[in-house]
Amino acid sequence: MDFTLVTGGAGFIGSHLVEELLSQGRIVVVLDDLSTGKRKNLPESPNLIFVEGSIADKEILKRLFSEYRFSTVFHLAAVASVYHSIEEPLYCHQVNFDGTLYLLEESKRVGVEKFIFASSAAVYGDLPELPKRENMAVKPQTPYAVDKYASERYTVNSFNLYGLDATALRFFNVYGERQDPTSPYSGVISIFIERIRRFQRGESVIIDIYGDGKQTRDFVYVKDVVRALLLAEEKQTAGEVYNVGTGVETSLLHLLEVLREIAGEIPPVRFLPSRPGDIKRSVADISKISQIGYSPSYSLKEGLERLWKWVTRT
Repeated sequence: MDFTLVTGGAGFIGSHLVEELLSQGRIVVVLDDLSTGKRKNLPESPNLIFVEGSIADKEILKRLFSEYRFSTVFHLAAVASVYHSIEEPLYCHQVNFDGTLYLLEESKRVGVEKFIFASSAAVYGDLPELPKRENMAVKPQTPYAVDKYASERYTVNSFNLYGLDATALRFFNVYGERQDPTSPYSGVISIFIERIRRFQRGESVIIDIYGDGKQTRDFVYVKDVVRALLLAEEKQTAGEVYNVGTGVETSLLHLLEVLREIAGEIPPVRFLPSRPGDIKRSVADISKISQIGYSPSYSLKEGLERLWKWVTRT
């Protein structure tokens, strides 16, 4: 019997992936230490096996890979905070790099058919050339970005050197349901929406923007990211790296305007000094991944409307 492993499967992106895999009738094993993920993010299903533990624990990995025959490994587990990695580089390295290497070693040992690694647009750093293409220079500026890039290289080279069918996807700024606004790792959209909700309930809150608000990002809806992950599994992608975004550059000021259109009144905005490691502009070139059938299904406004409806229902 074949199983699918999703590391970080109780997290924001991972839980959406698990949901889709289960809807396809697959048997899914989730490995998550619940440091940021939540058990309640996962549906109840007889086809779901949940294991609480860290990817940095070699003994747990050895046991899992011996107990289950994994056809595919989706590796999403990470300490997903640039700022945490600056404050605790050793701990973050153990999870974000060592954990990836342990997973690759176990996948090679047992002959996993597909290994898909969730990397990050953070590897590009602040090099000015836009849009970001997979074959351009990188400049990882934080421990988080360095670990992601090193993990990418190990992933790709696991195909080149050992024949493991492995692929890396560089996620740009993912948003959507279940992104926890109280988490220090949370994205700007979930934080903005949480402030708007509190403001509309009568709380005295403000929205903080670090910098002038003209910094840009490529915001991609979580359901489109799940589609990219499944395409990477389905198509011939071994040894490749792909951007996952929309190809649309959006400033934080424009993001707030779209949120105002959807939600109505928003809190006052306070501008603070830029933070170390912040990147001024970012947008993906998605022409490479489009060649395997990827096309974002949701515009920023469409994704935000879905997210706002979910937030106001819960």
